[in-house]
Amino acid sequence: MVVEKFSQNVINSGIFRLYIATGFFATLIFFVLNADLYTPLEMMFGIIGVTIVLKGVSNMMLSLIILLFDLDSKRKELDFKYNEEKINEMMAELGVQEAQNVGNKTT
Repeated sequence: MVVEKFSQNVINSGIFRLYIATGFFATLIFFVLNADLYTPLEMMFGIIGVTIVLKGVSNMMLSLIILLFDLDSKRKELDFKYNEEKINEMMAELGVQEAQNVGNKTT
């Protein structure tokens, strides 16, 4: 759940779309500046090929980020919250039992 939320935040940030768009336009500019060396069909395949490669690289980068994401701190935080809730529940139950015991002694 934590990794899914993190990866969704990374995807929604748009950094990968910006990376792919920058690569696309850089490739487009490269082919326009070197138009006398390439045919239009080569340019089109080159631009599409580079865009596909950049999309693959961005997916690999995302998977590497997820792989290297440290879950130990999140696990400790979740364990602490869980233990804190359990302790609070036990303290409330103990308070109720003490109140019942005091009520039974006075009556």
